[in-house]
Amino acid sequence: MRVVLDSSVLVAALRSRRGASFALLQALRAGQFEIAVSVPLVLEYEAVLLRHSTELGLLPSEAIAVVDYLCAIGHRQEIHFLWRPTLNDPGDEFVLELAVAAEGSVVTHNVRDFSGAESFNIRVLTPAAFLQILREDQ
Repeated sequence: MRVVLDSSVLVAALRSRRGASFALLQALRAGQFEIAVSVPLVLEYEAVLLRHSTELGLLPSEAIAVVDYLCAIGHRQEIHFLWRPTLNDPGDEFVLELAVAAEGSVVTHNVRDFSGAESFNIRVLTPAAFLQILREDQ
């Protein structure tokens, strides 16, 4: 199963080891699902993690190491079509475009931001909902 992890999930996972977001990163590391990455998403991951590195207790080099790891294990997806404007927040368009190109779901804490994704047959799930799907598939 392939998904696109919104940057909000990464921040939540690195902020606390108790939530569904952290459990998803553990499941990713165990190979239970695959993430899709694109150049715009990697740049967003880097910018967000560097911006929040102090509050997450990370050195900038550690934040970059997290991004490097995600790039190393992720499915690198090229995007040939842009579907803009579709979402209310133009800053989320590239996440939807990646999910469409990768034929995956979006995992985010901001489900409402992705209303309109259903017209592309893309599921938008919270980390807890996706974790439940992973557990049911085992």
